[in-house]
Amino acid sequence: MIHIVDNHLAPGSRQLLETMFADRKRLFVDLFGWDVPVVDGLFEVDQFDTSGTVYIICADANGEHDASIRLMPSTRPHMLRDIFAHLCPFGVPVGPTIWESTRLCLPQRHGAVRRRELRNRLISAMVDFALQRGITCLTGVLPDAFRKEVLAMGWAAEPLGPAVRIDGGLVGAFAAHVGQDAPDRLRWSGTYVGTAQAVAA
Repeated sequence: MIHIVDNHLAPGSRQLLETMFADRKRLFVDLFGWDVPVVDGLFEVDQFDTSGTVYIICADANGEHDASIRLMPSTRPHMLRDIFAHLCPFGVPVGPTIWESTRLCLPQRHGAVRRRELRNRLISAMVDFALQRGITCLTGVLPDAFRKEVLAMGWAAEPLGPAVRIDGGLVGAFAAHVGQDAPDRLRWSGTYVGTAQAVAA
């Protein structure tokens, strides 16, 4: 089931979010070695996990985290503007209809085939969410190899600058434009798979 968590303080979201932050710690800190904040030795939670953040989460049958992606409006503090602005030589796109997409979490326990299925479900739900909210552009920072994959998914998208080497490899920024044709464009590559009715929290 897909959950749209728009209020991280809602009591019913606690288990889902705690298992998400735990999975983020296992993936980004334990496996990838990122130098990011960890709370209580268990949860990867940074300064952008705030009341203005929206999480799109695939949950398992027990109501726990399977996979997730984080969204935040560009008019608030966000990674591209506050940490990675140097990746955008012509400026960071900012505006009321521009949101940032970060922290795509696809735990290793699922295996490659299942991770791709979950990725496509999350991207599909993200596009549906963007169309419902009037979001016209999604930005983000990605390892360059995955950025190339995202740019080739079929939607109207472009790099925001060259790839830059940081600790851990090359990263780059991107912008993906979300118009009414985005589902059809992404369906060509098999990325957009449609979503069942998402549950808001």
